[in-house]
Amino acid sequence: MTKHIVNPLVSVIVPTYNREKQLRRCLDSLVAQTLGEFEVVVCDDGSTDKTATVVEDYVSVLDITYDYAENFGGPARPRNRGVRLARAAYVAFLDSDDWWAPAKLERSVCALNAGADVVFHDLWNVLSEDQKVFKSRLRTSRPVPPMLESLLCSAHSIPNSSIVVRRGTLRMIGGICEDRELIAVEDLDMLLRLSKVTEKFVKIPECLGYYWNGGGNISRASSEQIRRIEAVYARHLPSLDESGRLRAEALRAYRVGRIAQLHGDWKVAAPALRTALRGRLDLPYKLKAVWLLSVQRVRALLHGDNAESTT
Repeated sequence: MTKHIVNPLVSVIVPTYNREKQLRRCLDSLVAQTLGEFEVVVCDDGSTDKTATVVEDYVSVLDITYDYAENFGGPARPRNRGVRLARAAYVAFLDSDDWWAPAKLERSVCALNAGADVVFHDLWNVLSEDQKVFKSRLRTSRPVPPMLESLLCSAHSIPNSSIVVRRGTLRMIGGICEDRELIAVEDLDMLLRLSKVTEKFVKIPECLGYYWNGGGNISRASSEQIRRIEAVYARHLPSLDESGRLRAEALRAYRVGRIAQLHGDWKVAAPALRTALRGRLDLPYKLKAVWLLSVQRVRALLHGDNAESTT
């Protein structure tokens, strides 16, 4: 028998592409939710594997809709398709290679019912398929008003799979931007645009999900990610006053430096971090930038290399 929730509280949007194995783990975590009044919309971005068969296995235990379309190449369009199909007042996003703790939706609905427009939380980092113990958190920012400046001046992201938002608020910004230059940062762009229509962001002080960081993730550090970060900052910096813009420009340089450093490209990382230090960088990031540059300098001296050589 097919399960049907007449008036779901939450619509869970799951974009996916050729992840039949990971999707099963994702959907299992939805079956285990302590909140029962929700629907699931799986938006398939042109998969060629057995994704449809996996979804069919859950129709008796989840109110689940399967929506298939030709491949777009990123999650923005599938998410927007899901939002258009959503019936609930609250919309939650869950990538198909991530999964949630059982209390995720219950905690999120409590925060939204208390007046929040956007809620989120930390996630556990998952580095391997067989990982059983989780100690490393993907820490989210804790933005304070003004939200736009706070989000642009924090290097801590708010991952898509932690976000639940009022559907009406999401409609106010026209949904998720499908511009291809924002692939892998469309969630940040969405949050920045949401911050222009509401200040009611609430961080739930719990780790309520698991973020796949073990490979095949389009948001992992790369030179392409630097271009994307710069693109999203270019769109939103003009909305800040001068003080906020100077802080955000310094943080943008810091983020570029960190991405390049994680990618092993010190020819980009070192000058970017120095640019950040010359700007109005907040103290925690300033200390981190100084430490990173110092460590790289020591390594270069020990190996007799140029401090800005690619490692």
